[in-house]
This record gives sequence, C-alpha cells and structure tokens, in this order.
Amino acid sequence: MLPQSWLQIALTLLAVVTLSIPTGRYLATITMDRKSWVDPLFNPIDNAIYRLIGRATATQPMNWKTYTFHMLATNLLMAGIIYLILVLQDHLPLNPLNFAGMEPLLAFNTTVSFITNTDWQNYGGETTLSNFSQMAAITFPMFTSATTGFVVAMAFIRAFVAKDGGANLGNFYRDLIRFTTRVLLPISLLIAAFMIWQGSPQTLAASITAHPVQGGTQTIATGPVAALETIKHLGTNGGGFFNANSAHPFENPTPLTNLVLTILMALLPAAIVICFGEMIGNRRQAWVLYGVMGCMLLLFLPITVVSEQAGTPSLVHAGVALQATPDQPGGNMEGKEQRFGIAASSLFAIVTTSFTTGSVDSMHDSFTPFGALPMLMGMMLQCVFGGKGVGFLAALVYGLIAVFVAGLMVGRTPEFLGKRIEKPEIILVSLALLIHPLVILAPSSWSIAMPYGISALGNGGPHGYSEVLYAFTSSAANNGSAFAGFNGNTPWYNLAIGIVILIGRYPPIIFLMAVAGSLAAKQTVAASVGTLRTDTVQFGIFWLAMILVVGALTFFPALVLGPVADFAAMRRGMTF
Repeated sequence: MLPQSWLQIALTLLAVVTLSIPTGRYLATITMDRKSWVDPLFNPIDNAIYRLIGRATATQPMNWKTYTFHMLATNLLMAGIIYLILVLQDHLPLNPLNFAGMEPLLAFNTTVSFITNTDWQNYGGETTLSNFSQMAAITFPMFTSATTGFVVAMAFIRAFVAKDGGANLGNFYRDLIRFTTRVLLPISLLIAAFMIWQGSPQTLAASITAHPVQGGTQTIATGPVAALETIKHLGTNGGGFFNANSAHPFENPTPLTNLVLTILMALLPAAIVICFGEMIGNRRQAWVLYGVMGCMLLLFLPITVVSEQAGTPSLVHAGVALQATPDQPGGNMEGKEQRFGIAASSLFAIVTTSFTTGSVDSMHDSFTPFGALPMLMGMMLQCVFGGKGVGFLAALVYGLIAVFVAGLMVGRTPEFLGKRIEKPEIILVSLALLIHPLVILAPSSWSIAMPYGISALGNGGPHGYSEVLYAFTSSAANNGSAFAGFNGNTPWYNLAIGIVILIGRYPPIIFLMAVAGSLAAKQTVAASVGTLRTDTVQFGIFWLAMILVVGALTFFPALVLGPVADFAAMRRGMTF
C-alpha cells in the first residue's frame, strides 16, 4: 500500500472527527430546546406542522411507555402506506415505464426494510420501481427511519438527567419534527446540490437514449437519484436507486463524491456521542465512549486494507502484480471500481458496515475472506459507532453490563452517571443484547440446512455459509448490504429476512426504553469514594474489552465456519 493511500484514509477519518464535534453540539442544542441562530428560519415550519397534527400532541411530555407507543404506532402507519404504494404502483402516477405492482411478499420485505432504516433490497431499483415509488416509498422513509433511531437515543439519554421521576423523556413528535427539519433536510438539500454538480441526475425522466460511438442506441435509466443518494448516506440508510448501489456512476460519480459520501455516513453516528456528552454535562464521558468506538474502527480497518492489498494465491498464479505502484493498484481489485481503488473501497466498506449504512461502492462478495471478516464483525457488534442512535444504544448496553460486572469485581456500587444499575436493568439490557445474536445465528443455521435456503447461494462450502451469515447479520444490524452471490428474492428469504429485520429493530428498542423509564424514576446518587468512575481511560479499556470478549464468545464459532474456513480453503487452492 502506497503511503498516500494511508494518508487518504487518515485525512478522511480526521475530517469525520473534526466535523462531528460541532455537529454533535448542534444536535444537543436542538434536543435540549436551547435557542439557536436557526430558530427564526425553522420555527415557522415546525409550528405549521404542530398545528397540522395538533399542538398538544406535539408538545406534551411523554414517559417511556407513551414515547414508545407513539413511535411504534407512527412506524406502523407509515409501513402500511409504503406497502400500499409498492403493491399498487401500477395504478399510481410517475410510472412512465409501466412497472407492475410489487409482489406481496417482496413488498413486505421491502416495507419493513425501509421503515426500520435497514434498506435491504431484494430487487433492482431501476427495473422494479417507478419514480413515485422511489420517492414516496424509498426516499421518504429514509428520513423518518433515520429520525426514529436518533430520537429514541435522545429519550434514553434524558433518563440520566431526568428530575421528574421519568414523567418526561421528551415528546416523540417534537423530537421527530425538529431533527428532520433542522438536521436532515438542510444537510440533504446542500449535499444533493453538490451531487447534481458532480454528475448525479435529479429528474423525473425515467430514462435517456444514448448513441454510442460504435453505433446503435443504448437506454440509460435515470430518475431522482441525487435526493435519494444524499439521505441514503446521511441517514445511514444504504438502499440504492440502482442495483449496483454506490458503485454506479450516477449514484457516486467521482472520487470526490466518494469522499463526501464516506464522511456523510460517519458524521451523525459520531456526532451523537458528542451530543451525549453535552446532554449529560460530562464531555469526558463522551470522549471515553468515542475512544472505545474509535479503537474498534481502527482495529478493523487495517485488516481489510492489508488483506485486499495482499491479494490471493490465485492472483499470484495468474501473474498479477500485488504490490501497489504509481502506475497500478496491485492487490485484489476484483469487484472494485478503478476510480476508487483499494484504499477508498476498503475504507468505504468498513465505514458502511461499522456505521451500519449498507451502501456499497464495491462488491463485498469479491473481498478476500479476511478482508470481509471485519465487515461482519462491525455488524455483529453493532456498536462500532453503528447507525444513528441504535449503535449508540448498543454501546451503552455493553457499558451498563461493564459497570455491573466491574462493580461486582471491585466491590463498588454499580452506578452509571449517578443512576444505580440493579437487577431489573441488567435483565432488560441482557434481553436486548441476546436478541441480536439470536436472530443472526438461528436463521443462518436453519437456512444452510434446508434446500430452499441453499438454493439461493451462488457458492458452496464456507463461502456459501458466509453469504447466508452476512445476509442475516446485515438484516439484524439495520445495515442492508449483501454478498453479491446471494439471491434474497425467494419466498423463504423475503419472509425470513423481513422477520429478522423486525425482531432485530423493535424489541431491543422496547427493552431499552423500559430501561430508560426505570433509570429515570431513580434518584441521582451523588458520587462518593465508593463510586466506580466510568469517565476514565481505565474504564474505557474495560468497556472495550467487554465488547470484544462478549462479541467473540457469541460469534466466533460462526466466523470460524465462514470467513476463517474460507481463508483456509483459499490458501489451499480449494474450490466448492
């Protein structure tokens, strides 16, 4: 790997860190209802929406049960609308190519995927969806699902500073509206204009006809691409307008857009950690968590970069030069864009799986086994920053368990931010933690044992198992990316993946909101000599170790059967 490639990666990560600080403080200003310079611009918009839905509904305080109920009810209502749009799209406007309505089981999978911020796609967008469906059933829930994850995390943080016995964790509708109008919409408009400038189309025309130099004609699909691409990355959504996703030149036209979209994926998940520190009044605690997440990212990234640059034995036997030079990239370029190369492709792949976006600018199925291993690990842990809100909550789950275990080990009171962590909280966070591996490992094992599961695989042996494992891991982690050799558009996988998405999304949120209610009802305990401090480097190391140990104990056997066995087979030249 050339030094400039490592410099490119370092500068991109530095940009994420630098931008996340002011963004996180801005998020805290919005969440805590502090006055800001944007109020004169956005207050009239917010007030108009409040009047539309009822000002009392949008302003009254909510406890954890009310907040959760309204979140679930709103998501259910939007899911019903999205499903109807998909199955009835042949009766709706802006369908110039006369696409038929989506098959009901595929529509179910697509609906639950996009309402939950997963954006798993068992269809090719440019050959399946009308422009109306792309905008109303795909782009719209990219805003609302992203906002849902964020506001739930904000409600959870408020539990640590609540002074009213948990009666006020905020108002779901007010949080939803303010985050959408003051964060997602303005940034999306700005970046969409940048994407159009760089060559991404934004039009209601379904296609254009080109005349290649060799003669004949070529029909090229177009549509409102720039708008979808922007919120897709900002909201850590991941669904592509085209089947090739962000490897398509209309979705990701230039190396500059690739850089901006990489930063965009990481910006809000990283900023939420900074927002956390502002809300609890303890920036040191936030930086400890930021360091824990950052260490995992820095641990995973070099594994992929080095593995892809090292190439494979087959490339060596074919006489391919694996060393990068100023004239050629070397390494494993299969499935990667020449305009991005190994460094940018590997960074994009790790960011999209660690921040649970799911957008891809290269084909993950073509990565080496150890190159793909950190992608799986990022989604399995789900807290290497993770998506907006959900990844942050997953990290706090590990933190609460770490506090409890450390307190027992050293004989100190298990407290986190002045709230005692007791048996009810540990039971609830344990349930939230156990759901994730359950919905990954159980359906993966069943699918690989059943003929209708194996029939969808593009490969046999350990790589075939990796395809299934990746699919359910991506679905459970609200990611949505896939190994290209895997065909998910079958009755079994449409149903199974849809159910995994639902279980992986909502039950953990419900359990954690119950934890928030329990913590908010407790009195804040003043720190004493017996208090275990959680804002120290030492506890940060213990927090990190807890995540890695629990993750290894949970997922190591599955990884051995998949990527590790695939690596051994690759080294021995075995094929399946």
